[in-house]
Amino acid sequence: MIKTNKPCFDLGQVVGTPASISFLTAHGVTPASLLDRHATGDWGDTDDDDSEANDQSLEDGSRLFSVYNVGDEQVWIITDAENDEGNREVTTIMLPSEY
Repeated sequence: MIKTNKPCFDLGQVVGTPASISFLTAHGVTPASLLDRHATGDWGDTDDDDSEANDQSLEDGSRLFSVYNVGDEQVWIITDAENDEGNREVTTIMLPSEY
């Protein structure tokens, strides 16, 4: 896990599913707090393979995936791979059941 005090990558446009935002609100967690963790390389509760893949993604521009345990559920944050211009266009907050 690469954890820094400043963002490691640009999130692009941030979107969240209504269910994920309602879930976070009900549990007193702000989406911004999880987005900050994601953007600074804190991949949350990902397994070792996903964590290593994320670290590699910072180098090669592929998709980034974080998992955060909130209450008895998980919240996923996925940032798209870089486009042809080297930009990440969208970061999505969602529940696993919505994937």
